[in-house]
Amino acid sequence: MKTVLKTFAAALLLGVAAMGVAKADPVKIGVAAEPYPPFTSPDASGKWVGWEIDFIDAVCAEEKLDCVITPVAWDGIIPALTTKKIDVIASSMSITEERKKTIDFSDKYYNTPTAIIGPKDQKFGSAPDDLKGKVIGVQVSTVHAVYAKKHFTGAQEIKEYQTQDEANQDLAAGRLDAVQADSIALGEFLKSDQGKACCDLKGMVAPDDDVLGPGVGAGVRKEDTDLKEKINAGIKAIRANGKYDEISKKYFDFDIYGGSTQSN
Repeated sequence: MKTVLKTFAAALLLGVAAMGVAKADPVKIGVAAEPYPPFTSPDASGKWVGWEIDFIDAVCAEEKLDCVITPVAWDGIIPALTTKKIDVIASSMSITEERKKTIDFSDKYYNTPTAIIGPKDQKFGSAPDDLKGKVIGVQVSTVHAVYAKKHFTGAQEIKEYQTQDEANQDLAAGRLDAVQADSIALGEFLKSDQGKACCDLKGMVAPDDDVLGPGVGAGVRKEDTDLKEKINAGIKAIRANGKYDEISKKYFDFDIYGGSTQSN
């Protein structure tokens, strides 16, 4: 009997030890399931690549987090976070007071201006008067949709699209007069063969921090304070040790961390 009890106790201790060294659950990093170069895009093999992927990978490595990229439809990305289908949003999401009613954010990790583009053969600017009577394309559930509805009240229509690519395609096809979005993302479109042929930059929109926010942060659940602290520590560390700049120089020839208004 004593032998049986000793064997059972040993097995129990081994089980407890195994539990102690078990790996933590992966941290599911939610990104919008659409191409958004140069920030996030699937390559030919389906692997997600881009500045934001490299950035969050560096943060996770710094904090020894086992992170897994998890694509989610953009207009459902906050519900995916709150229902625990993902653990972090790292998808160029602007920090806004409206979103902070539902989720929390890490510190800012980049911030770039918001732009208007349109057909090359039409000369206009980015002010509300310039866009009177025009059909403007924006991506649904973004700060750009909110901004356009607030400031471009004289527009003929503010047309919302599920993805930024769809808005860009309709602009190229002549079904839109203008598109509003992040200047870097639109810049990538203007560099493409299709973008070069059809369109050009009309200008940057006027600041509105209430709508556009102070920059882009990682979205987390309000109760996940430990995870938020780790992400903030990772951002601070890679900013200090040069890794942030090393990653950014692969994609940009300017300081992406600065700027005045931003993104989605």
